[in-house]
Amino acid sequence: VESIDFSGRAGGVSPPSNVRPTDTLRSLGGLTPPARQDFNKASVCVSVAVALVAALTAVASGREPTEAKPPALPGPTANSPDEPVAAAFSLARGAESLDRSAMAWARAKGCASCHTSYPYLMARPMLGDPKAPALVWTRTFFEDRVAGWDRGGKGAGLPAEEDEAVTEVVATAATLAYDDARSTGKLHPRTRQALDRMWTLQRPDGSWDWNKHQLPPQELDEYFGVVYAALGVGHAPGGYAGSETAKDGVARLKRYLTQNRPLNLHHKTWLLWASLKLDGLMTADERDRTIKDLLALQREDGGWNLPSLGDWKRLDGTANDKQAASDGYATGLILFVLREAGVPIKADPVRRGVTWLKTHQRASGRWFTRSLNADRAHYITNAGTAFALMALKACEVGEP
Repeated sequence: VESIDFSGRAGGVSPPSNVRPTDTLRSLGGLTPPARQDFNKASVCVSVAVALVAALTAVASGREPTEAKPPALPGPTANSPDEPVAAAFSLARGAESLDRSAMAWARAKGCASCHTSYPYLMARPMLGDPKAPALVWTRTFFEDRVAGWDRGGKGAGLPAEEDEAVTEVVATAATLAYDDARSTGKLHPRTRQALDRMWTLQRPDGSWDWNKHQLPPQELDEYFGVVYAALGVGHAPGGYAGSETAKDGVARLKRYLTQNRPLNLHHKTWLLWASLKLDGLMTADERDRTIKDLLALQREDGGWNLPSLGDWKRLDGTANDKQAASDGYATGLILFVLREAGVPIKADPVRRGVTWLKTHQRASGRWFTRSLNADRAHYITNAGTAFALMALKACEVGEP
């Protein structure tokens, strides 16, 4: 990551070009608009040793390789609902928390994960310091994964399980594309390679064999994999979505998303996000209704909670509490997407959401989110911290 271009990001002045004003935005004074465990089965896990092989190849090609091991940062404390709230809000401490969690996961698991690694690469560049060691390592790790997928034969460098392999390709391609759009504004050759590879794994109905490990909200159904792909393709710089290589796959993707309704409001929020960059996924009226549905769930304290966005059972078969306390994942994700959709910073729901985030950061720098699955590691807190920081930057919040 050589440079960070903040122009055109959330928190800027203009909403996406393909969003027209809606009644909701007008009413807000808006702008123009092992067995089932509490972590991914293998969390799209891939050996860091494979990345080292790619790194050696990078040396031969003249490119600076990935470090053999992630940067040695102090490990994070355990995610806990009992961690005290920070004495004062700090973006820098949030960035440090992200770095520690991402590198701890990479060191311990040797892999990428939907709850930690991918959200990290989406959020960390927004916080400044494009040459932060953990950020540089993560970006290069993903690029080297792409380079090694087909080395030694088609798919030889991918996980043996088909759903793990497919999920890695889709999530890596989409996340690299999102990062390209928010950093250099140019489609990196490895990103193009990953996106092109993604289409070769797409099913005729437009979906992919996404992880379905009964771990909501991200690894429960194939719909999430499709909307994640749509988010990445829509953000991919250089008009990639309209290219000859992509156009047939994009058409299938759009057809899937128009023929299959989102299974819950969580997925609909991601669809709203994706629709702001990829035409044909939502009408303006559908976007408006989704915004209204999200605003209706805002709690009295200004936050949102993840259980209210879907009907998910915990691993022990009990229901998640839809009246649970506000959390970082839901508050961060929703607030960020609202800003992306053109809801102004001065709108009351946004101001209240920002206040919640600024007053509920924990001492470690994270924002806690209770796992939807089991009260063990609460890894969803890592994604929640990423979204919380993205939302704060989208709302132009700086250090106090």
